[in-house]
Amino acid sequence: AGSFQEAGVIQQAYNLNFPLHVVPASSAQCPAWSAFSVSSPAIVLETVKQAGARAEDRPDAVVVRLYEAHGSTVTTWLQTSLPVKEAILCDLLEHPMAQGRLPLEHRGLRLSFTPFHVLSILLLLTP
Repeated sequence: AGSFQEAGVIQQAYNLNFPLHVVPASSAQCPAWSAFSVSSPAIVLETVKQAGARAEDRPDAVVVRLYEAHGSTVTTWLQTSLPVKEAILCDLLEHPMAQGRLPLEHRGLRLSFTPFHVLSILLLLTP
């Protein structure tokens, strides 16, 4: 019911096309954990990958790629439980952009998007 944004069509499409897989584990209770969260439903965190063409290129870094999916202008917070020491905007080839440093704030990274905008962020981690 309602618009595609209100109905959660994008999330339902991801659930259909990329279902969670059950993996056998011990019966011990584990606390809930998530590496990343985004504060706006209009923003999709599409990719999390190790930086560099080969895994050994940047073992201390990951790249996250996000996009605005509702056709809106929005500011959101990207939060992570990873030990990030620096965040840098990069291009789609993962080259850092000039003046691309993002301030790390208590709430995470504050990101601004225009309609259907894609952002790639290089996260340098503390060892």
